[in-house]
Amino acid sequence: MKPTASTLGQLKASGWKSRSVKEEIRENSVARIRAGLPLSDSILGYDDTVVPQLHNALLAGHDIVFLGERGQGKTRIIRSLTGLLDEWMPIVSGSEINDDPYQPVSRHARDAVAQLGDDTPISWVHRDDRYGEKLATPDTSIADLIGEVDPIKVAEGRYLSDELTLHYGLVPRTNRGIFAINELPDLSERIQVGLLNVLEERDVQVRGYKIRLPLDVLLVASANPEDYTNRGRIITPLKDRFGSQIRTHYPLDVATEMQIIRQEARSSTIGDIAVHYPAFMEEIVAEISHLARANANVSQRSGVSVRVSVSNHELLAANAIRRGLRAGESSVAPRVSDLDALVASTAGKIEIESVDDGREGAVFEQILRGAVLQVFKRRVSGDKTKEVVAAFEAGAVASTGEDVSSADLLEFTKQIPELRALAVRLGDGEESPAAIASAVEFVLEGLHLAKRLNKDSSSGRALYRGRSATV
Repeated sequence: MKPTASTLGQLKASGWKSRSVKEEIRENSVARIRAGLPLSDSILGYDDTVVPQLHNALLAGHDIVFLGERGQGKTRIIRSLTGLLDEWMPIVSGSEINDDPYQPVSRHARDAVAQLGDDTPISWVHRDDRYGEKLATPDTSIADLIGEVDPIKVAEGRYLSDELTLHYGLVPRTNRGIFAINELPDLSERIQVGLLNVLEERDVQVRGYKIRLPLDVLLVASANPEDYTNRGRIITPLKDRFGSQIRTHYPLDVATEMQIIRQEARSSTIGDIAVHYPAFMEEIVAEISHLARANANVSQRSGVSVRVSVSNHELLAANAIRRGLRAGESSVAPRVSDLDALVASTAGKIEIESVDDGREGAVFEQILRGAVLQVFKRRVSGDKTKEVVAAFEAGAVASTGEDVSSADLLEFTKQIPELRALAVRLGDGEESPAAIASAVEFVLEGLHLAKRLNKDSSSGRALYRGRSATV
């Protein structure tokens, strides 16, 4: 609930005590750790790696730089830090830099307290408004970050020597809060120099003015590894002033990647088309990213972002919906035959090391097949497929592809009851035509990749048959 004190006198009477932003975050971190609460419910996969380092840095009162490849949640972690601030904070009303009523630093706030004393008006700022962020770009200036003379205020009749002619930059305006700089190496070196005082002396100085603004700010930055960006570097004196450097990473296991996908992916239901997403297809999407991160043909310096997994998840559902619309189906499920569509959502997000033209498609195909086979091995044991393989050796033939409806594949399972039973188990008991069709394609492709069935592909269709059968 928002506090009711509206003057400096009422604030003193309420017993409110002034703390620095780092003391505030430290005390709230202690309470959160003691209660066993997570830093944020939306940060997954870092409980045993990044989060302990982050807690240490916050307890030590450090400014922090997060170092890691793209798509590792650096910005999300930084933004979640606002949850460690007090919900409401008092400032001198009208202050542009969140002046502490007990220790005002701007000319406006000092004059107000000097003239009005305990009658000085007080405003309350929510913690979400105590966060500032700047994406570092080569054209970022000192004026953007620190401040500059405001020509409008000069035109209004003030002297240039008047401190009230200052237009404060983003850092002073985040006084008593958290300021984040994303992609810090992209900030030109001369501008990085302007941050040295903020991190060490805790003040800013605006050119042409004999003023000093002691700021109270937690400075947090993110950066890609310098050997990848090649666009700039963090200057050594600035590195030295950050108290902690924390390295982030991609999800360490497929299960965590699946959790992140489910959290981040947009809903794929369109109109009256319902999408059932089998767990084994979600696992294949996550496995694709994991195999890409271990593939020698994929540039690991640029990384394989979790955004690849999220985009693939969304596009796979979209392709299933398109297929379902053409077939007149009201319920769809992504299938193995839909995986070819993922080239569009993957090609622009991974960099292939090979210099040979046309190798991208071959590398992606290798990764895709590997993902299907790995998930098949984890989810389907050999003894469950003996009868299915035997039926194909006895002459059964199955067709799959975009123009094969769910009803067609469901009808095919009547020839091999064991295949239908296996499909239902893979779908966790789901017996809709779409779910069974998806599981059937997964089993057939898995058996082919495990070299137990033959497959003939042509024009978007696949024909599965026994290995001893002739075409």
